[in-house]
Amino acid sequence: MPDQQLCIDQVRRWLETIVIDLGLCPFAERELFHQRIRFSVTDANEEVDLLIALEAELRRLQHDNSIETTLLIHPNALTAFDKYNQFLDLAEGFLAQLQMQGVYQIASFHPDYQFANTDPQDAENYTNRSPYPMLHILRETSVSQAIASHPDIDRVPTRNIALMQQLGGDELARRLAACMVAD
Repeated sequence: MPDQQLCIDQVRRWLETIVIDLGLCPFAERELFHQRIRFSVTDANEEVDLLIALEAELRRLQHDNSIETTLLIHPNALTAFDKYNQFLDLAEGFLAQLQMQGVYQIASFHPDYQFANTDPQDAENYTNRSPYPMLHILRETSVSQAIASHPDIDRVPTRNIALMQQLGGDELARRLAACMVAD
C-alpha cells in the first residue's frame, strides 16, 4: 500500500489542480479553504473491509459537524473499475441498511472511471477520474443547499464535459499523472 500521507498529498493535489482549478465542482474550493474536507485512507483490500471503513467514516460524519465531506481513499480495494462500479450499488444498499440514505450520498471517483456509453479514452471520463479509487461521502442537506444556491447548477455537467473535450484526453492524462508525483 502506498504511504497514507503520500496518498492524501496526491489526492489533495488532484483536488486543487484538477477539480478546483478547472472548476469541475463549484463547491469544493470553499470546503477545502475552510478545511472541512476529511481525507481518509484505508488499507482495505476486500469489499467487506471497505464497507467497515465506510461505516466508520459515516459515523464520524454523524458525530463531527466540523467535517463537511469525506474522501475515503482506498488504493488497494476495487482497483479494477468494473468491480468498483459494481460495488457502488452495494455501498448504496449499505447506506439504506444503516438508515443513512437521504442523510448522506456517495459520489464516485476512480483512476479508470468510465461513464456508460463512452469509450475508455473519452475525455469526459476525466470529470470523475482520480489518483486512486475513492468514495466521496457528502451530507445530503449540504448538497441540497449548495444546489439551491447555485445560479445554474444544471449547466455544470455540460460545461465540465465541454471543458474536458476541449483539453483532450492526452492533456488530462498528463495532469492526472502530475498529481501522482511525490513531493
